[in-house]
Amino acid sequence: MAEASRWHRGGASKHKLHYRKEVEITTTLQELLLYFIFLINLCILTFGMVNPHMYYLNKVMSSLFLDTSVPGEERTNFKSIRSVTDFWKFMEGPLLEGLYWDSWYNNQQLYNLKNSSRIYYENILLGVPRVRQVKVRNNTCKVYSSFQSLMSECYGKYTSANEDLSNFGLQINTEWRYSTSNTNSPWHWGFLGVYRNGGYIFTLSKSKSETKNKFIDLRLNSWITRGTRVIFIDFSLYNANVNLFCIIRLVAEFPATGGILTSWQFYSVKLLRYVSYYDYFIASCEITFCIFLFVFTTQEVKKIKEFKSAYFKSIWNWLELLLLLLCFVAVSFNTYCNVQIFLFLGQLLKSTEQYSDFYFLACWHIYYNNIIAITIFFAWIKIFKFISFNKTMSQLSSTLSRCIKDIVGFAIMFFIIFFAYAQLGFLVFGSQVDDFSTFQNSIFAQFRIVLGDFNFAGIQQANPILGPIYFITFIFFVFFVLLNMFLAIINDTYSEVKADYSIGRRPDFELGKMIKQSYKNVLEKFRLKKAQKDEDKKTKGSGDLAEQARREGFDENEIQKAEQMKKWKERLEKKYYSTEIQDDYQPVTQEEFRELFLYAVELEKELHYINLKLNQVMRKVSAL
Repeated sequence: MAEASRWHRGGASKHKLHYRKEVEITTTLQELLLYFIFLINLCILTFGMVNPHMYYLNKVMSSLFLDTSVPGEERTNFKSIRSVTDFWKFMEGPLLEGLYWDSWYNNQQLYNLKNSSRIYYENILLGVPRVRQVKVRNNTCKVYSSFQSLMSECYGKYTSANEDLSNFGLQINTEWRYSTSNTNSPWHWGFLGVYRNGGYIFTLSKSKSETKNKFIDLRLNSWITRGTRVIFIDFSLYNANVNLFCIIRLVAEFPATGGILTSWQFYSVKLLRYVSYYDYFIASCEITFCIFLFVFTTQEVKKIKEFKSAYFKSIWNWLELLLLLLCFVAVSFNTYCNVQIFLFLGQLLKSTEQYSDFYFLACWHIYYNNIIAITIFFAWIKIFKFISFNKTMSQLSSTLSRCIKDIVGFAIMFFIIFFAYAQLGFLVFGSQVDDFSTFQNSIFAQFRIVLGDFNFAGIQQANPILGPIYFITFIFFVFFVLLNMFLAIINDTYSEVKADYSIGRRPDFELGKMIKQSYKNVLEKFRLKKAQKDEDKKTKGSGDLAEQARREGFDENEIQKAEQMKKWKERLEKKYYSTEIQDDYQPVTQEEFRELFLYAVELEKELHYINLKLNQVMRKVSAL
């Protein structure tokens, strides 16, 4: 009687387990549907911030100011500036011609507005451009005693401590006197240093002839000195056709070694965000995003209160927290950008005779774009939380979780060798090859070697002996040995996971299968013949599985044993695990006990066989 009640209680437990699965399916489907709506809303929001006009506006402006050559010198443009003479030729040539478009191609008057300047006829120049210079003081470096008689001046590299704050030259206008910064723009991170916002500043005129005379005057009075370390050319424009602002910064750095290094920044941003009906639709998506954020935050707080420390043991919960953190940062950045635009945009547009510093607003807008881009990346990654219940996806997650320890051990070994080669390349080729000019460049250059993108002739010319040795040994150890070891680790682990799945060790909760089963149950309620067809398919399924097992190379005896065990299992489950047991007392007969005993013996044999296989695998792994 005790045995019968135990089997009866087992049937009730089976029923409860089935009910819990149905609840879990419903909950998961609800979460998936809610998250799918959130993801669609986030995609609309992010794609509404960026449009192809931004790229084309940046492209046409960079072509005008970077690729336009000096008249009579086809190879001299902003990108190819290497001396102070080239710099002044650019200022008095391509820059001047690019900033002032006074007439149409047939010399007709372009427009009648007095305080308006155009670029490419379609872009309104906001305010006037500004040129800013940052210098260092004399004697900011130490000259060796043997050369002090030959060199009385020494201008070191730029640092905030070495910056020159004194007036120089004519000392009559702002370009000769140091001006402190009155903006909140971030410091500029260049090739050779991080530069502060102050300096020696002058703004250009609305008149092309006045600006040209200003450039000539500065050149003749040596505005650029040996202490000059960087010159910024800043201006902003607005295109009403596409409602975009373009903030442009051209940078010329003067290293202590001599020469000039040029760089540039073109930021096309949409500061006037709510103009068209589509913009208001994007605003509604932003409000919806905030509502979703509140709902998800509330759910996670409830989960933390319910599970406490156990909550932090799941990698998906950490991903959820990271996603929420990024969403809050994105909302904060967006709010700050809108507040700053509301406060400063009107003031910047009022003054047409002064420089309008849109660089501050552009930088914060770019920061917001970067944060929202990272947010949507992790939002897509979170989908794996739901589709990992699928058989294929669960194989992927199981493979990664099983081999994580092996991968960590391999990564330590890999990066020891990788960084050793990176330092070798930096020390041997750094002074002559651009790819190895810094330690960071050496690291990325080696990743490019692995991908097949590398200049072998450069390192061979830099060092004819160590160059080929470095290249050949790096390819052998890193490419042929270490990377293949990494692939072997992944492949072996995946084979083990697939073998476990083939013998039935797979997650019980497969979302796709359960959705399909729920769909069948609904059809059965409306179509009674559907259930009978499914039963017929199940009876045919065993034969199909047997044929598949024969094709995969299983022994006939193993197939027969598996079929016998399957029949035992189905018969026993039907009898003892059925939720439809009505009687409390169901005695176990001697024949049934014998079948149970044989079933347990067969299970013991299978476990012993699996244990032998595992021991063989472990011996092979140890031998490696």
